Amino acid sequence: MTWKQSNNQWSGGIAAHPAPKKFRVQKSAGKVLTSILWDQDNIFLIDYLPKGQTINTEYYLSLLVQLKDILKEKCHGKITNGVLFLHDNALVHWAITTQKKLAYLGFHVLITHPILRIWPHRITTCSLD
Repeated sequence: MTWKQSNNQWSGGIAAHPAPKKFRVQKSAGKVLTSILWDQDNIFLIDYLPKGQTINTEYYLSLLVQLKDILKEKCHGKITNGVLFLHDNALVHWAITTQKKLAYLGFHVLITHPILRIWPHRITTCSLD
């Protein structure tokens, strides 16, 4: 085998090594943000955020209202103890208007201790005084 300097690839020898394929470069379709609300058995709501929009409190509240309507339709009589949300630390989840809407809709939020929301390799002490 010899190294062909003109196009920087091996030439001659074993036919098992074909020349590398050149792929056409295409513009990416872009990023898509999806909200998925589910329980242990079902996916209740899949929502794709419109391009150029961010998740703000108004948008998130509309998702909660949609979820309440879907739960009424699909789970009538099956939900006896309410709906329990486990949120991460996104600002929209902890906004006062979101908390009020969750209470109004009859949803409950599982409050996690702040130390549980940090990276596992960090050691932090916290006072609850």
